[in-house]
Amino acid sequence: MKKEAILQKFRTERVIALIRADNPDGLLDCAKALAEGGLTSIELTMTTPGAIRMLEKATSELPDFLFGLGTVLDAETARAGILSGAKFIVTPALRPDVITLCKRYSVPIFSGAFTPTEIVNAWEAGADAAKIFPAEFFGPGYIKSVKAPLPHIEMVPTGGVNENNIGDFLKAGAFATAAGSSLVDAKALKEKNWAAITAKAKAFVAAVAAAK
Repeated sequence: MKKEAILQKFRTERVIALIRADNPDGLLDCAKALAEGGLTSIELTMTTPGAIRMLEKATSELPDFLFGLGTVLDAETARAGILSGAKFIVTPALRPDVITLCKRYSVPIFSGAFTPTEIVNAWEAGADAAKIFPAEFFGPGYIKSVKAPLPHIEMVPTGGVNENNIGDFLKAGAFATAAGSSLVDAKALKEKNWAAITAKAKAFVAAVAAAK
């Protein structure tokens, strides 16, 4: 899938599941549960033990699902993720070398940023969107305020996004959002409660539809 098609999918679904899985099978089953609920992208964090190997297995078995690698701090890790099948890369902070690497491979990169200066620096370095993290402290109002002078910069709030406030984030101008435990609860993942994860995905999809 080409870069623009991947970005268009984010524009359509507006939700990226942020997870830390224990094993490849859990990741695959979680992806299937999310897809059943209408969401088809997961950011697997590098804080997950064996994340690269897990990513490689997942992308080979579910090639149409959007698996990305998150919490990426250096270009070497980004390259390993891309070669293992990651369709997008996410950093927790501004990492110019990671942005450069992703541009070279034509892979979407969401760069961690928070202040207006960091957001502009990430955009000018070539990021496809600024990952506004942590978003829970100032909420949708912060996105709206920063978008006012910077309407051309895409923003992906991460942290504190749930089915009750995602509509507010989108109306404030968010390009997409990333949701962690509010979408994929650690307990549900551990207990393999796929029905609960599907139900949550459906709730997020309904909230997105209501915000349009």
